Amino acid sequence: MIYKSLCTKYLLTVFVSILSFSLFAQPSIDEGKNLFKINCAQCHAKDMKSALTGPALGGSEERWADYPQEDLYSWIRNSQKMISSGHPRATELWNEYKPTVMNAFPSLTDDNIASLLLYINDVNVNGLGGGLVSTTAVGGETEEKGIGNWIYWVLFGILALFALLLKKIINNLNKISAAKDGDVFIPKTFLETLTSKRSISILTFLIVVIGGYFTVSHALNLGRQQGYAPTQPIKFSHETHAGLHKIDCEYCHDGARRSKHAVIPAMNTCMNCHSAIKNGSEYGTAEISKIYAASGYNPNTNKYIEGYDDMTNEEIEKIFKLWITNEYTTEKGIGELDREGERLVKNQWDGIVSSLTNKQKTKIQGAVEWTRIHNLPDHVYFNHSQHVSVGQVECQDCHGKVESMEVLEQSAPLSMGWCINCHRETEVKFVGNEYYQSYAKYHEELANGTREKVTVADIGGLECQKCHY
Repeated sequence: MIYKSLCTKYLLTVFVSILSFSLFAQPSIDEGKNLFKINCAQCHAKDMKSALTGPALGGSEERWADYPQEDLYSWIRNSQKMISSGHPRATELWNEYKPTVMNAFPSLTDDNIASLLLYINDVNVNGLGGGLVSTTAVGGETEEKGIGNWIYWVLFGILALFALLLKKIINNLNKISAAKDGDVFIPKTFLETLTSKRSISILTFLIVVIGGYFTVSHALNLGRQQGYAPTQPIKFSHETHAGLHKIDCEYCHDGARRSKHAVIPAMNTCMNCHSAIKNGSEYGTAEISKIYAASGYNPNTNKYIEGYDDMTNEEIEKIFKLWITNEYTTEKGIGELDREGERLVKNQWDGIVSSLTNKQKTKIQGAVEWTRIHNLPDHVYFNHSQHVSVGQVECQDCHGKVESMEVLEQSAPLSMGWCINCHRETEVKFVGNEYYQSYAKYHEELANGTREKVTVADIGGLECQKCHY
């Protein structure tokens, strides 16, 4: 029976080894793609060819070819440390892009970075559609795309064959052992083997390990939807408002400078401009009419409608169909609607109804139910005014280049590691900021030259209770 025990232990070891290989696989483009979205996409262009907040990443390895690969890996993990050490390439890059500081990523392993470089090279050569996929390290042979999927089935097949082989060996060893003792060995059926205590224990162990891995993996991404760009009830272009017309972010999101929340602008804020601007540059009356319908403004008379809250949808329909009709016929220079105009009026009214009503909200009047994009977990405390008014952080540092977004998306990963890296690297702007006058020691050290800068981490930015109260 000692043979059976040893073989069973060996079988368990093989299970764990193959499981470990599956969970912690060698570098791959798929892994690199996920790492890029989480760590790099908020500053670097997705096409690897264009400059964004940071430089284009395509060809990074070639530009570091004169130095050991370890230097490039060290640069990715902590660029400021490389700059402080006087590394020629690091200093050259800093002089080119300062004062923009690259986030540090000390938790990235060599395999993580190799996967990132694989993905960057693939997109740079083949475009965002993807080309070849490799599961080997950088510089290795490439294989057909999709190898990351079928290799697990191959491993599973090998494991299954190996298990059957071990089972046969165990039965033979037990048969020999029983013959020596003068007993008759009756092998267990396959079903009996599967339902034995040992098999159930191994299966339970695997379920716990695999289940735990995927639970933790998905929990880390809870609420983090980098790249999330939902369709809003009113097609609002930040590119037009913040980019083309240079409207300051805090004009609409006025809570950012004075409260915890940036706040979604009320319809009154929209009406400050759109009581005069009645036709959009791209959608004409279609989207602006939704603002009027939500706030109770009659564009035909340029007045707010008395008793609007008590009006039926049919009464409101007459007002806005008249408005859309007049605008269309005036633009076309015709006396009455043609077929194209009839379709346009109907479609725009249907758009108002579908955008401003739903199963719970049957009336057109009232607040617009925007779809939230940035949503931190309940256990995380974040104060906009602390960052905007006191820290003087630019909106783009967290939200990306909003002024170039036709459809707003979540630019940053909003992960704990991302926030911590920012606190470690962001220099506190002491000069002319009365909020920091209480830090007399740091002011003295800055004045006598014993300290070059003060970071958010130095003033308690890494204390748990600051964000998790």
